[in-house]
Amino acid sequence: MSIQRDVSLKPYNTFGIEATARYFAEIHSTTELQEVLESWEGPTPFVLGGGSNLLLTGTVDTLVLLNRITGKDVISERKGQAIVRSGAGEEWHEFVRWCIRHGLGGIENLSLIPGTVGAAPIQNIGAYGVELSDVFRRLEAVELQTGKLHEFRSADCRFGYRDSVFKSAFKGKYCITAVELKLTTEAHRLNTSYGAIQQTLEAHHIAAPTIENLSDAVIAIRQSKLPDPKEIGNSGSFFKNPVVSRTKYEQLQAAYPEIPGYPQGADEVKVPAGWLIDRAGWKGKRVGNTGSYEKQALVLVNHGGATGREIWALAEQIMADVERRYGIRLEPEVNVL
Repeated sequence: MSIQRDVSLKPYNTFGIEATARYFAEIHSTTELQEVLESWEGPTPFVLGGGSNLLLTGTVDTLVLLNRITGKDVISERKGQAIVRSGAGEEWHEFVRWCIRHGLGGIENLSLIPGTVGAAPIQNIGAYGVELSDVFRRLEAVELQTGKLHEFRSADCRFGYRDSVFKSAFKGKYCITAVELKLTTEAHRLNTSYGAIQQTLEAHHIAAPTIENLSDAVIAIRQSKLPDPKEIGNSGSFFKNPVVSRTKYEQLQAAYPEIPGYPQGADEVKVPAGWLIDRAGWKGKRVGNTGSYEKQALVLVNHGGATGREIWALAEQIMADVERRYGIRLEPEVNVL
């Protein structure tokens, strides 16, 4: 496995940012990864998957490992459940649709989320009332400093809202190589209550939806709101939806009666960041070559030729303005490098 030098990362990030990897290697198996790590003598490498949750703000001065470990299979079935294993380099949405074609339910609400299978547990991806942690079983990951293969169960990952141990204590220390999920083979529990899913199903006269129907509805909703990275550079939702105390939410509700909120247990409420950004006047606003998407304020876009630093400067302006108006500090969902 050869290591290349000074490789453009523009094809490997959905923002379409021009940046350079000082060193670069594409890996297709755990063994290949371990061989590269054994020969590498520089600083800890950076692992790149689909590049959809990433904002590059400059040259990456270490080895960039492009994860292309593929393969997916049902490894066991028992009592209405199946254990599904996937290589971390598989495209997430294609994996979701593969599961649906095989009659496997549990991740249909996560359709059309960009990125790879390996990135899913790092971010604990979630959408329309479902999170990856709901179906997660285990993953395998190679420690970048030692080349040793480790197993992580759900408790080891310390999943939180758009969060895991791989974004905190173990950030940048592992390369995930395989992920296993627990999915259903029958009596699927469909979650149609979040967002416009039920409305979309009704519009298509679907009273008894299948997992495929639900996936199709989610795809239609996402396509109506989110730009295609092939047409306009973006990384999907740039910010996390903030979770505030119930007291704080009630204060906001008194000032803004129309503010939406989703209870998180008895004492907290999740507030849509897109609503806050839209209400603050940023939706559709263009700043130089960057901007907030006209159909979804949560999405920052590259109108062409923007640098990562320009996009981050816009993000900082939005965060400061939202905090000034509402007393809520937004957090980026993307990995800023």
